[in-house]
Amino acid sequence: MELGATTDFDVTTLRGRRADNRWDRVCIGDLVERVTWSTPDKAALIGWDGAYADGAFRELTYRGLDALINQAANALIAAGVEPGDRILMICENSVEAYVAKLGAARMGAAVAPVNPAMAGDMLSHVVGVLQPRLTIVDAEFVPRVAATLAGLAVGVDVTIEIGGAAADRSLGFSEFVAGQPETEPDVRIHGDDICELLFTSGATAMPKGVMLSHTSGTLAAHGFALSLTRGLEVETHLRLVTFLPMIYHVGHLVFMLPCFATGGTVVLGRRPDAAAAAEAVERERATALWGGSPAMMAAFSTAAATGGRDISSLTVAIYGWAALPPAVLDEMQQQAPRLTVAEIFGQTEAIACHRFWPSQDPEIYRETAPQDNNVGRPSPLLASRIISVDDEWLEGTVGQPGEVVYRSPVVTAGYYKDPTATAAAFRSGWFHSGDCCAYDAGGRRIMLDRFKDIVKTGGENVSTIRVESVLVQHPKIAKAAVIGLADDRWGEVVTAVVVPADDTLTEDEVIAFARTRLAGYESPKRVVIVDALPETVGGKIMKYRLRQSLGEQQ
Repeated sequence: MELGATTDFDVTTLRGRRADNRWDRVCIGDLVERVTWSTPDKAALIGWDGAYADGAFRELTYRGLDALINQAANALIAAGVEPGDRILMICENSVEAYVAKLGAARMGAAVAPVNPAMAGDMLSHVVGVLQPRLTIVDAEFVPRVAATLAGLAVGVDVTIEIGGAAADRSLGFSEFVAGQPETEPDVRIHGDDICELLFTSGATAMPKGVMLSHTSGTLAAHGFALSLTRGLEVETHLRLVTFLPMIYHVGHLVFMLPCFATGGTVVLGRRPDAAAAAEAVERERATALWGGSPAMMAAFSTAAATGGRDISSLTVAIYGWAALPPAVLDEMQQQAPRLTVAEIFGQTEAIACHRFWPSQDPEIYRETAPQDNNVGRPSPLLASRIISVDDEWLEGTVGQPGEVVYRSPVVTAGYYKDPTATAAAFRSGWFHSGDCCAYDAGGRRIMLDRFKDIVKTGGENVSTIRVESVLVQHPKIAKAAVIGLADDRWGEVVTAVVVPADDTLTEDEVIAFARTRLAGYESPKRVVIVDALPETVGGKIMKYRLRQSLGEQQ
């Protein structure tokens, strides 16, 4: 509605108003539209090789991206999708998939993107919960999911033609949007409306749908923009490279959307590829990198060095999940002298995150990494504290394990169609994360483990993450998972399950290596060497399966 049109303006009541007019609404799709009023011809989104189906979409300006988002929104409406409907997406990174996400947001629907590797029983569960109005699938995944979808009477409505042609009775994405108006659809959107449902991987049960709103996504974007623009003279100079999952992962709220919030440029890769990411940083003179895990950061640095890539344009690199070994940071800062790195710690349900900047606490970082995963302090968007099992605040204690709880407008609105899980998560008026942390002497948070993974041995609590971070430093160990197994003497015995990088690895070598770096009670007393570890679709090790299978062998 134009400002001159007839409407009712509430200028008396100071509470209970609903900001959902076009001029005051909060919608994540508007982060792109607003930049068209300043730099419409600037590159907004660049797809790396393999991350687009239609060559016309390889590089989009803000004007072009905004128009394509509107076409996608109008195409969804023409297909019968209404505000509040759910759209199932089974896609890896691509320009088209991301446009579909923002197009759905702009017409009021909620996207539900899932990892294409999701097991059939999980996919069936998700579809049953969602009851999607429309389904978008990458061509390369159609053979994998078609039978499951057909058994649920769900078709492939739109195909993103990467890795194949459009599925039977399906439109390719370009055909789907062709001829649709480039103007915005006329629809009411409020910041509290759900724009995305992200299903947690569910290590012990079927995944739950995390409800994310337009407001939470917009605030997360602006919050992370502050971190990604560090070291830049002007925030609009931000150029971000990400080859990690952005379609079915909450990372897009803290990497891609922040880039649009600053008027910067995103370079999007199809899937993790260290060599391609290094090439992209060099070619596009990227200033920021979402590096992923410390192992991924190390692979990126090595690929840049061996490939002779100039990555000196980087000013910020973000990593997560574990502490970055100082040797990796030193190597990266030799390659990019202006580089500052930060670890983030959060979760899909509360993506405002804790942040640890090694440059802010260099002595602590050098003394503790990578054995201790110091995740710093909560961002200014996040209220966070650590509580005991009796809900007592542990502030002022040092090293005492407790659960991290959160309050923030960026916290999830709840679990879709699961009031029981939602009520349990928000008991006491805070969101309970399930993560076990402790305060250090300076009030920083140290990530210890997921509560269910803590090993209780001989009266001591052992962080499996800490032990794993030590074990993977052994040159003969490729991957490691640590669990507790029942033991008559110790209660639980610390057990390391390792995938060797060298076939000569022995159990005695692993135990001896650990004992030189860990306390006696932390060191594994048993080692199991395996070919592979069971992982969820999100790449998390399913420790409950290890506990079950190895427990049965005792």
